[in-house]
Amino acid sequence: MDIQSEAALTEVVADSASTNGHHLDSLHYPQGSTSMVQSTDNKDTFSWSNLILAYKTLGVVFGGLVTSPLYVYPSMTLNSPTEEDYLGIYSIMFWTLTLIGVVKYASIALKADDQGEGGTFALYSLLCRNMNIGILSSTHSYLNSSSSRSVLHEGTKGKSRLGKVFERSIVARRLLLFIAMLGTCMLIGDGILTPAISVLSAMDGLRAPFPSVSKSLVEALSAVVLFILFLLQKFGTSRVSFLFSPIMGAWTLSTPLVGIYSIIHHYPSIFKALSPHYIICFFWRNGKEGWLMLGGTILCITGSEALFADLGHFNRSSIQIAFLCTIYPSLVLTYAGETAYLIKNPNDHKDAFYKSIPKIVYWPIFIIATSAATVASQSLISATFSVIKQSVVLGYFPRVKVVHTSSNKEGEVYSPEVNYILMVFCVGVILIFGDGQDIGNAFGVVVSLVMLITTILLTLVMIIIWRTPPWQVAMYFFIFFTMEGIYVSAVLTKIPEGGWIPFAISFILAFIMFGWYYGRQRKIEYELTHRIDMERLGVLLSDPSVRRVPGLCFFYTNIQNGLTPILGHYVKNMRSLHKVTIFTTLRYILVPKVAPQERIVVKQLSLKGVYACVIQYGYADSLNLEGDDFVSQVTDSLRVHIENCSSCLDSDPSQIQEEISELREAKLAGVIHIRGKARFHIGKNSSLFDRSMLAFYEVLHNNCRSALPALGVPLPQRLEVGMFYEA
Repeated sequence: MDIQSEAALTEVVADSASTNGHHLDSLHYPQGSTSMVQSTDNKDTFSWSNLILAYKTLGVVFGGLVTSPLYVYPSMTLNSPTEEDYLGIYSIMFWTLTLIGVVKYASIALKADDQGEGGTFALYSLLCRNMNIGILSSTHSYLNSSSSRSVLHEGTKGKSRLGKVFERSIVARRLLLFIAMLGTCMLIGDGILTPAISVLSAMDGLRAPFPSVSKSLVEALSAVVLFILFLLQKFGTSRVSFLFSPIMGAWTLSTPLVGIYSIIHHYPSIFKALSPHYIICFFWRNGKEGWLMLGGTILCITGSEALFADLGHFNRSSIQIAFLCTIYPSLVLTYAGETAYLIKNPNDHKDAFYKSIPKIVYWPIFIIATSAATVASQSLISATFSVIKQSVVLGYFPRVKVVHTSSNKEGEVYSPEVNYILMVFCVGVILIFGDGQDIGNAFGVVVSLVMLITTILLTLVMIIIWRTPPWQVAMYFFIFFTMEGIYVSAVLTKIPEGGWIPFAISFILAFIMFGWYYGRQRKIEYELTHRIDMERLGVLLSDPSVRRVPGLCFFYTNIQNGLTPILGHYVKNMRSLHKVTIFTTLRYILVPKVAPQERIVVKQLSLKGVYACVIQYGYADSLNLEGDDFVSQVTDSLRVHIENCSSCLDSDPSQIQEEISELREAKLAGVIHIRGKARFHIGKNSSLFDRSMLAFYEVLHNNCRSALPALGVPLPQRLEVGMFYEA
């Protein structure tokens, strides 16, 4: 079964971060001095632009969090709750929002970005680069943003003991990778469950004024709403947020007003529950039942991970401004009003939000709620796109198509395949598991585990990179690990009642990610072991049966310190090599645009007519390989290089002219672009694990070529060379 080589053109789709180094020792190009066209939108300074961005975050980042009052109380199992019970529950929700939302995410996690990106895989890549483990190392630090660069420089002065443990222990490195993968899989599961429970809970409001509306009709309407939402994703986060932010702004302002109304009319002294004393009394009185109720209470902080994972779509200041000034106060007042209503109407907890709304404003609030629940899905959808892109860049996920929907913001991405897969899963969850409580149980498992994993990774960042004083690290870890660990223990009891759904989703995703990573590592090991040096190429060309034929040939490669093994297979099978052969490496730089004079870097190798070339491009650069413009740019750069390297040719003007003339004739004779195809040759002694993983990798590689059609490359111009990889 065919699979494309790592040297294939799919490297165009954001994969340069996974390279282990330069592909040739003899090819040097600027690292720190390369002039790039930098974006000014990433500066974390207070300005009007940050206020505008903060407004836009309402429609993207906080949807899942701010609409949680729709389903928190309905997800709880309450038997004859008393006033003290509700006061205890509200106290738990207030302190959960304060500690996890304000302290952990808004104040700490947002500072742990990796090149402006957030989320579990961003933390993992940051740790890998600083500890010089995994596929990222400190040699790539010049790609970092200015804020990350300073942290990175500080971290490399003297490595911590814990960092050295990870460098020496393969078990520790694999455990770290497993934690990062689990967090990523759970976050993607969150991206499936958030749209389902948000829209379903909002549409369920139809059943209060119209009891005749069936449950199946509510589910069908929810599925239609989600279908429309996913179709809008292709327009990009900026356009979607511009459309959605007014809706979320209306929701964020209207729900606390309803909450204030309920507080005044039902229980004005509700804020006495801010005292932690009520939490202690709640657990003392309810015991095990109180502990089990945490499985529903945890949903009050759902969507908080998107606050960190969506960082690449906006910036730190805008998210902090929006959360601290609008979202947090809104949630505190909304939950206070809902709880005040339930204290006077204790048996209405299954539909507390809608029953607490005054009749005169019921329908306006219902319309806002339905619209807001639809928008709420956007936060985790955008976060899913971000973590998928990070996983693709790091080489832990098959190369799905990743489209940058903004020329100003690198982290604003969209993936068509991921979008439609999410849509199918979301609609499937609603139609198959229509019970809101079952989805809520599944949701609680995802939320608590993702938060716990983020706490572990943030603790490692504090110790290894930030060098935070030990007592501060200990206090942070004890508070949040204990708090979230208790939540996890409570939600795990819900596995038979819907909690198994995220584990099933995560298992499938983890199997895909691990299969891709394992097969890719085996293939890279083979290519590095069998790479060809210039001396070996000279021996191949010395064979009398091998001819240098007219034409210009591009070999695409990213092999470190040598030439791709595909070259050997090509020469042996074709018995020829073009008179001008260029080994081309594509290099993805985390800047908007690369300056034209730095775009193409070339180097003449020791054999006549053989060159190395690095194509550097930013996320906002258009890249059309194999087109006439691309070929002209490379040949022009080669011509300039030959003219400037007259000293290498003994300053013989005639020899320089001959080189330039051969280059011109080769271009006129025809241009061909060569990329590799490969098959794994599984040996008889290979284990069942090897056979299964490598076969699975081939299937993934064959079905993840969506990047290639986007390049607009005519098929007749491409040539694929078969190559076997011994396993």
